[in-house]
Amino acid sequence: MENVTITTEFIKLQDLLKFAGLVETGGEAKALIRDGQVYVNGEVCTQRGKKLRPGDDVLFDGGHYTVRYAD
Repeated sequence: MENVTITTEFIKLQDLLKFAGLVETGGEAKALIRDGQVYVNGEVCTQRGKKLRPGDDVLFDGGHYTVRYAD
């Protein structure tokens, strides 16, 4: 499991994928999300603008990422 640290109230799902270096472009993120390849809190999520807050978990391509606030 890896932590994705944010300093804002939330991060959108497509932005998290880019921020964490899991995809190179927003278009790539959009396609993967649309195709049901990304899970949020254990469920398939097809909303690329889904707002993720600390404590939310993202599963993608065999990786597990948890959103956390910066200390």
